[in-house]
Amino acid sequence: MGSKGSKQAEGEMTIRQLAERTGMTVRNIRAHQTRGLLPPPTVRGRTGYYGPEHVARIELTREMQADGLNLEAIRRVLDSADGSASAMVDFTRALRVPFEHEAPEILDVEELEGIWGDAGSQKLRQRAERLGFFRALPDGRVEVISPRLLRAAAELAELGISPEGALAAGEKLRRHADGVARAFVDLFVKEVWQPFDRAGRPEEDWPRINEALERMRPLAAGALHAGFQIAMGEAVENESERMLRLAARPGKGAGKRRGRS
Repeated sequence: MGSKGSKQAEGEMTIRQLAERTGMTVRNIRAHQTRGLLPPPTVRGRTGYYGPEHVARIELTREMQADGLNLEAIRRVLDSADGSASAMVDFTRALRVPFEHEAPEILDVEELEGIWGDAGSQKLRQRAERLGFFRALPDGRVEVISPRLLRAAAELAELGISPEGALAAGEKLRRHADGVARAFVDLFVKEVWQPFDRAGRPEEDWPRINEALERMRPLAAGALHAGFQIAMGEAVENESERMLRLAARPGKGAGKRRGRS
């Protein structure tokens, strides 16, 4: 029996109970403490007691490991976060949320050829894969990252546009899309994140930063769509004027008709 001073309080756990609660071994918990990933327990008598904050820290460490960080990088994040490590991880997770969710589709090569015709050939599939439109799977099937793009390509084929032409346009669109995406990311980093970071990432400002991130997504999409409408209108107008000027050149069409008579 332990002394009164070492009595376990409600919500507290011994290291073995913490191991059972988190699915870790006692040895790994001690290793986490040695690495600075886990704060020390509250010691009463000869027993160390752990609380919900230790469970939360272990879960947080696992999430960061799942995101690809090694233990040393995680320790640096925890040390620099000054009590807001959870908020930092939540923000990082929010950054990685797909900009607009579209469920990929997995197709057999034959299905792809049926939808996209000659664009289903291996050479064109590889080209589309380099652009990030497709992903080859180990079983020989193809993961279509954006089914909307695939449907657009199929409709372009119905209009008489070759798969090569559609992919060439896709390459140009991807380059411009990369530039637009970079512009909005840079804007967020420069105008929102860097001032917050320079201020020491005040804990009370995390909700504002997360809200700014969430609002930037639809604003970026809306601004891009509006800008594209303007640019597309001007491009079509300029091209139509050029075509009309060519068609109106004196004798251009008449000479061809006389030659066929």
